[in-house]
Amino acid sequence: MPHDPFREARQKEGILKCPFQGENIPMILRHADVRAAAKDWQTFSSDAPFRVPIPSEEEMRSIRQLPIETNPPEHTEYRKIVEPFFKRAKQAEVIAKVQNLIAEFLESALSANSIEIVNEFALPIQSRALTYLLNVPESEAEIYTSWGIHVFHRDQSEGTPFENYLSSTLDKAQENPGDDLFSALTQATFQDRPLTREEMMGFANLTFAGGRDTIIHTISSIIHHFGKFPADLVKLRENPKSIVLAGEEFFRAFIPLTHLGRICPVKTNVHDHLVPADGRISLGWAAANFDESVFASPEEIRLDRKPNPHVSFGFGTHLCLGAPHARLLIRTLLEELVGKRATISITEEKFHIEKQAAYTRRNGFDRLVASFGKTPS
Repeated sequence: MPHDPFREARQKEGILKCPFQGENIPMILRHADVRAAAKDWQTFSSDAPFRVPIPSEEEMRSIRQLPIETNPPEHTEYRKIVEPFFKRAKQAEVIAKVQNLIAEFLESALSANSIEIVNEFALPIQSRALTYLLNVPESEAEIYTSWGIHVFHRDQSEGTPFENYLSSTLDKAQENPGDDLFSALTQATFQDRPLTREEMMGFANLTFAGGRDTIIHTISSIIHHFGKFPADLVKLRENPKSIVLAGEEFFRAFIPLTHLGRICPVKTNVHDHLVPADGRISLGWAAANFDESVFASPEEIRLDRKPNPHVSFGFGTHLCLGAPHARLLIRTLLEELVGKRATISITEEKFHIEKQAAYTRRNGFDRLVASFGKTPS
């Protein structure tokens, strides 16, 4: 079942004060308040390198992520540079590749005694699908998969193979440009000048960071749900027209991103909590997705929930560029599970636990082992 550790604070106060790195950050919890703050970029700014993620990431990366760590109008111009690649998820060629990819992995899972879902199923699916989006050779996915799940949390004493890869790939694209994202970055302009290498790296970094753990956790959580609640997979098989609605419900209930930060340029009162100038607030996406004033029985998975105004892809200016890609992957996974009449049994589970001073949240899996079968036709 989905897990909502913010219910009491959301109902009573509307915020939860969260200590992070010596800063007491108020997390906004209610759906309407989160959406209003997400739209108000003048009061709650994203122009803060390394500080939009919480905890902040000064020690994890060396460059500003683009376009997420900027405000309009710069954000709008930056976003246009990479939008064509994220729209590839709607192209027939890419859709067909994703269908073949997930069919291949499901056939492999069906023929095996069991499979570890996080590293052997979700991670390689995410890695290979990303190559279709970036329009790079599919063989690059072997590198992406080799980084494992926690590439962005690597001990810096071990070096930065991820940033080294991005730099090397941009070097090659600059020397011999093609039709891929990296080449586009080397040819792009911003405010009538070429992108700097730091800007190119910022785009590339976010392209990987934004859609890696999120997709992996969502796929794993869906497999786990059907293993624990097989009647829901039967229900979906009996009513395949609800696949799109079911995908949105899984995005709502299993949202991988708990929250993101915003900076208050001036002293700001947030639900009677005074945030100092240059202080942060947090947009509690996960809490908003369980707001009982918007979602009836929010801790219940309802495959036909409609309407479903979840904020799993953000809201306002920074609405997630990767949303069509994520929707394609999850929709296709559900279609293939239904089409292959799959059954799922969970044999081992280890939840990923996000443990912070103010809350503990179950968020995806560190390990999940499942056995797949087929129901008779």
